[in-house]
Amino acid sequence: MVIFCITICVASCLDHGPDNAPTQGTTSPKPQNERLQFRLVFYKGEWGTICDDDFSLSNANVLCRQLGFVSATGWTHSAKYGKGQGKIWLDNVQCNGGEKSIDLCKSRGWGNSDCTHDEDAGVVCKDERLPGFVDSNVIDVDEDRVEEVRLRSVVPTKKMPVTEGVVEIKYKDGWAQICDVGWTPTNTRVICGMLGFPHERKVNKNFYKLNTERQKHRYRLHSVACVGTEVHLAACPLETNKGNATESCEGGMPAVVSCVPGPQYVHNSGLKKKNTVRLKGGAKLGEGRVEVLKNNEWGTVCDDRWTLLSASVVCRELGFGSAKEALTGARMGEGMGPIHMNEVQCLGTEKSMWNCGFKNITSEDCQHVEDAAVRCNTPYMALENSIRLTGGRTRYEGRVEVLSTEANGTRSWGLICGGAWGTKEAMVACRQLGLGYANNGLQETWYWDSSNVTEMVMSGVKCTGSEMSLSHCQHHKTVSCQKTAAKFSAGVICSETASDLVLNAPLVQQSVYIEDRPLHMLYCAAEENCLSKSAASANWPYGHRRLLRFSSQIHNIGRADFRPKAGRHSWVWHACHGHYHSMDIFTHYDLLSSNGTKVAEGHKASFCLEDTECHEGISKRYECANFGEQGITVGCWDLYRHDIDCQWIDITDIKPGNYILQIVINPNFEVAESDFTNNAMKCNCKYDGHRIWLHNCHMGDAFSEEAERKFEKYPGQLNNQIS
Repeated sequence: MVIFCITICVASCLDHGPDNAPTQGTTSPKPQNERLQFRLVFYKGEWGTICDDDFSLSNANVLCRQLGFVSATGWTHSAKYGKGQGKIWLDNVQCNGGEKSIDLCKSRGWGNSDCTHDEDAGVVCKDERLPGFVDSNVIDVDEDRVEEVRLRSVVPTKKMPVTEGVVEIKYKDGWAQICDVGWTPTNTRVICGMLGFPHERKVNKNFYKLNTERQKHRYRLHSVACVGTEVHLAACPLETNKGNATESCEGGMPAVVSCVPGPQYVHNSGLKKKNTVRLKGGAKLGEGRVEVLKNNEWGTVCDDRWTLLSASVVCRELGFGSAKEALTGARMGEGMGPIHMNEVQCLGTEKSMWNCGFKNITSEDCQHVEDAAVRCNTPYMALENSIRLTGGRTRYEGRVEVLSTEANGTRSWGLICGGAWGTKEAMVACRQLGLGYANNGLQETWYWDSSNVTEMVMSGVKCTGSEMSLSHCQHHKTVSCQKTAAKFSAGVICSETASDLVLNAPLVQQSVYIEDRPLHMLYCAAEENCLSKSAASANWPYGHRRLLRFSSQIHNIGRADFRPKAGRHSWVWHACHGHYHSMDIFTHYDLLSSNGTKVAEGHKASFCLEDTECHEGISKRYECANFGEQGITVGCWDLYRHDIDCQWIDITDIKPGNYILQIVINPNFEVAESDFTNNAMKCNCKYDGHRIWLHNCHMGDAFSEEAERKFEKYPGQLNNQIS
């Protein structure tokens, strides 16, 4: 989220702000003729604020859009972000939410207020830029500005996405066309990229000419001259019709384009391309941290000189359109492992980012706090129209209702059976709703009972977590639900951010050893089920157990703190070790044979989730002592040393041989994360009956598919790195 204290500017704005101007902006407004600008309210040469009387989310939406963000997520009153100085320019502001500028909203008038600075308003904008927005601090309210573009299919179709049709731009309260005289393929490329498509193709103009001749058109643009690398039509040289908007397009017709969708938007495309670029950590399809494959190992990209041109090459390579945003500063979370690229400089025409200029880096050049990320333009699929939330306190939570089609063709809203509902299903629901990540998947929603919808229309929903829509998940063909009352229907709590836990694989490899531990020292461990089953028949307290021991360091590289699902009121006190358990199972430790069969296992209840250490500049927030709050802060890690109870696998009954050591964090998906694919770590393991060796320890998604297959095929390979 981006937070602003509201400060406004009208009329001859100065090239420099006053000494007491807000410090959030980094670029001062430039002189304009009677146009409202934001730096954050400058009016008649003087900075001022807005009073919170009658303030609303609609007001905040107008202000955030004027600042170049897609919408507001909230607003504040009573000078929450500090008292302003100087004038209070606006009071009793009342917007309907659709205004282009705050000065078009109703108010008491400029400078007419009975407030003090104790009542200064603030806004919280969603961290997503408007398409085509260029300047991050100042935006002109210009009616000639092109913001929204669509394709209007001339043939009635329910098929999504729409890939071909007449190009139309939003103009006033309707839509206008573009005259195609001088239209080029590079113009089409820009339009397709804006609409989420990686490529363009030729279109049958004769078909459209016959169709459009019978219609009346409103031409807004008469000349478009894109070079093809622009990410938005607004960045191309445009000639706007200043006269009558219904003026004819002499010698031409409305511009028509045809786009090629990416393979993920084509039903049964059958295409499985070997990608050397991927996106990680994003809430929506088409956004995330950029990672590239080098020598069969995935790594991140440093954000030095990271631009929309380079980001667009990534987006198109992955089957999306051009880039909406080129994000810097690990805005989609920090990666782990190597950083493969720095100072990537693309022209915008490359087929792959590997064809762009870049520098190989050293550890001194970049850190993961500089990981680059992207938000790509994606095709409009209308998936959010078939799902809604009801009964929640905010739009981010509620009972899930889906639109179903009955045998007679009528459509109605229905409920989802909560029986098998979990975190992964909630992830898909939140993605389909456009509400970010899942914070919780709920199997009972009696407290959100405000809808008259009572019929279960979907059951047995089982998702992998990566689907675009719940309809893409497995589910029963015929509804089968044990508890059919509405209070047992599925619900979700969504969030703009999420945690992401990753294990430090090299530390496991470096710290591993075998210990023969006497049974008389293992009573607490036995009580917590940390030994293999055969320990129960041992001759206690005589004898010993052979333990495979190692340290584990669990990092939170996401954008939200990792917190136990259960509240502290339900934590379980374990007197033997003198601590509370906040999760039933926090990690699984498994030893697997070459065919994947589990031959030994250990499990670790959450002894205590806390911040052992943090990156520079980040403060610890969680500590176990004195019944403290448990969790792992973003940018911190929880260290479980090799010498504490249950930090092992009991291998007493294991024969010498080659194995795979597997560690899985948050194995039951109890707590929502932005990415579950990096929760598993694997190592090659060789045991000769006396000593043990680990090799090739890596996160589950760190290698290429080919290298991962090789790893699993030869679990004892110790002489050569997987490459």
